[in-house]
Amino acid sequence: MMNVGSVLVSGASRGLGAHLCRRLAADGWPVAVNYRSDADGAARVVAGIVAAGGTAAAFRADVTDEQEVRRLAAEVKETLAPVRVVVANATGPQPEARAEDVTWQDHLDQLTFFVKSPTLLLQATLPHMRRLGGGRFIHIGSEMTERALPGFSAYNAAKGAQLILARTWARELGGDNVTVNVVAPGWIPVERHGPLTDDDTRDYVAGIPLGRIGTPQDIADVVAFLASDASRFITGERITVNGGYTSG
Repeated sequence: MMNVGSVLVSGASRGLGAHLCRRLAADGWPVAVNYRSDADGAARVVAGIVAAGGTAAAFRADVTDEQEVRRLAAEVKETLAPVRVVVANATGPQPEARAEDVTWQDHLDQLTFFVKSPTLLLQATLPHMRRLGGGRFIHIGSEMTERALPGFSAYNAAKGAQLILARTWARELGGDNVTVNVVAPGWIPVERHGPLTDDDTRDYVAGIPLGRIGTPQDIADVVAFLASDASRFITGERITVNGGYTSG
């Protein structure tokens, strides 16, 4: 199965998504770098992959819009190859709000990225996977479903829904040789967090048995494993990658 077809990574013009693209390309996958508005960032990701000897192309699409997702899947198929692996990484703002202030729209905003978008991506690419004889759907989840931090009830609830969605799909799609898993990072500083010092991360790191903050590469390596044939008998799982922060 390895490297037959392409990988589609949503929300990949920067941050964790960009790292995922580079790691998957290093394994030989043709990578579809999805972006919504940051064309320059996506172009830089593609250029870096190509310069390293890999294959990639950038694709603009709002992955919360049904028509755009259908177009995206068709364009990836024509430009690179049918989609064998989807990494649902796209996200939006995650505002903090007290329970008494959270609105239904706040919940819908989070569900749009973590339930609607993955659903659209699966429906648009599942025919590709079936024709190829199997595939991988990898959700980027969060440790927040375990930490349940106050102030993030809308985000946490949507991430919980994402997990159950993945487990249900795993049972439904096993007969198609399509595995569905969740990679749940801890706090992984990327560009959107801005410059951080050791003082900024000290309290969080104090709770990590492995004694350091996580890196995008830590997440990318696990995603690359799940995209590979080595993970062929793993489905319906949530793999938390946070150095043991929530292990207790």
